[in-house]
Amino acid sequence: MTPTLRLALFLSLALASSEPALAQTTIGTDQMLQTLSSAAQAAPSGLSGALIREAAIQHMKNNPGIPQTWAPIGVRLQNLAQINVQIQFALNSAIIRPVSYETIGSIADALHHPILLRYKFVVAGNTDASGDRAANMKLSQARADAVVKALTTTFHVDPRRLEAVGLGEEALIDPSRPDDPANRRVQIINIGTYLPGSN
Repeated sequence: MTPTLRLALFLSLALASSEPALAQTTIGTDQMLQTLSSAAQAAPSGLSGALIREAAIQHMKNNPGIPQTWAPIGVRLQNLAQINVQIQFALNSAIIRPVSYETIGSIADALHHPILLRYKFVVAGNTDASGDRAANMKLSQARADAVVKALTTTFHVDPRRLEAVGLGEEALIDPSRPDDPANRRVQIINIGTYLPGSN
């Protein structure tokens, strides 16, 4: 399947309906392991952070000024094995507040577990719909980058297993309340198997 065809399929599947999962403020390592290794939610072949990023940017371009209750890309992402966590950042910044390092440490513990060592993950940053849409996309990418940096430097997760993606306001967890703080979250998404030494 060509990258263009995969993107078209990804965007078309985004139109499917699904109940949004609520963001979790606290989640244990065991729950992370169970959720992130769910065989019932296996990622489609060829899915990557780059493909998810391209789909989010395309969604923003194709829907200028349209309320985000219209076909959010997050509906498609909801079908993948993932966790949603609240990571606290300094206001309008990608600086992670110290209180959130416990959560990031729990994520790292799960990713280091033998059950998950064969998988690759997207770390997706999300904002609410307040503020400028393009600026939100940029901020969410910076925040995703910051979480990946913390996971790989402080907690020694193999950087080849992680991809940072900013989704801005294109994947609201609660589209009926686009400015709700619950929309500001980080998703850890299982995108399939990882083979050491592969690119």
